[in-house]
Amino acid sequence: MVLPLLAVMVMATALLGSARDAQAYNTPWGKGVSRPEDLVISLATFSPGDQIPQWFGHTALVVEDRRYNTSRLYNYGMFSFGDGMLMNFAMGRLLFWVAPAPVAPTYQFYIAEDRDVRVIELNLAPEVRAEVAAFLADNVRPENREYLYHHYDDNCATRVRDIIDRAVGGQFKEAFDEADPLTLRGHTRRHSQHLKPMDWLLMFLMNNEIDRPIAVWDAMFLPAVLEEAVLDFEYIDAEGNTQPLALRTHQVFKSSRAPTPETPATHWPFWAGVGVLLGALSALLGWRAQRHPERRAPRVVFGLVLGGLSGVFGLVGTGLFVMAAMTDHTVTYWNLNLLLANPLTLLGALIALRVAFGSKGSRRSLRLIWRALAALAILGLLAQLVGLIWPAIFQNMLLPLALLLPWVLGSAAGVELACASTESAPTEA
Repeated sequence: MVLPLLAVMVMATALLGSARDAQAYNTPWGKGVSRPEDLVISLATFSPGDQIPQWFGHTALVVEDRRYNTSRLYNYGMFSFGDGMLMNFAMGRLLFWVAPAPVAPTYQFYIAEDRDVRVIELNLAPEVRAEVAAFLADNVRPENREYLYHHYDDNCATRVRDIIDRAVGGQFKEAFDEADPLTLRGHTRRHSQHLKPMDWLLMFLMNNEIDRPIAVWDAMFLPAVLEEAVLDFEYIDAEGNTQPLALRTHQVFKSSRAPTPETPATHWPFWAGVGVLLGALSALLGWRAQRHPERRAPRVVFGLVLGGLSGVFGLVGTGLFVMAAMTDHTVTYWNLNLLLANPLTLLGALIALRVAFGSKGSRRSLRLIWRALAALAILGLLAQLVGLIWPAIFQNMLLPLALLLPWVLGSAAGVELACASTESAPTEA
């Protein structure tokens, strides 16, 4: 998962130095000298930015002692760039941690990127504020701070969500255990749909884990959903009174960016159009090679186009195969999109290039590979249709199918035509 890692790299780079401040742990609440009535606990939400690392936004808790005029922002999005980071990331085993940071410089970082900075002061009893502050001060200690990151289940927003839930005695989770209208895939696409190629790639890489029904609680992996829930939530305090969790709000900075859409866009017609064009191109080039078996150029053009496109999709499919077979990225396991692009696609690309440059002995292999790929693609379509009837196995393959099914079928037809055309053509060195 490239996106989950990149989503915190900017924060890690910008704030790592401040997190190493020698005074980072030397807070009044950390030393136990803060008076509960002087403490303020706030939720800070930072809106998405333009770059891929910023698409999902960010969130943090802020603790302030107004008597000592001291504050810290607790950021659960930190990780190390040291030895083993790339391997741990590739294997889905990257450790993250929480670290304290100065509040004003953190806000300025987001303001400089033209991203919203919104703060909600939480309406908690003084003794509860003291408990939350003490927990955060203890949580940032080296022996307590690390956790195994998961984009949907354990990230910066879910960690803050869980702290808020504990502060109100579990009432937060109970209130938002209701069904969410979107799936994790739908929420992901709301944030990725503006860049169509990356949106398509993410939907190709992830399996049906993100297609299952979820509660609003689960959707709080997104900072904006968590913020909205805090604004809407009321709880019963220790005296039996109903209290709003949001005491007051403050917009530190308003971005000029367009807001994140509430629902994912319908992109499959676009990808179907691209897939039909690519499939038609492959079939047309194969037909031209069939019409002119004595000419080398049509066969070379066909092989180069087929090899290039197959190489791109084959690399993507092979990457998914490796992630599904060898890593801890559970959202890639048993991914039906492997029926549409896989290592066999990459092999087909290599053999297509051999045929393009005159390897007559590779034509039969190319035909067999593309017949197999066409059969797998049709199987993928059938799996999608069966999933619509049997929700337990449903995986939303709409975007990958829209692009890859017509391309694979068109390419398979082109291979049949082009290879048939060369049966009587002279062999070239």
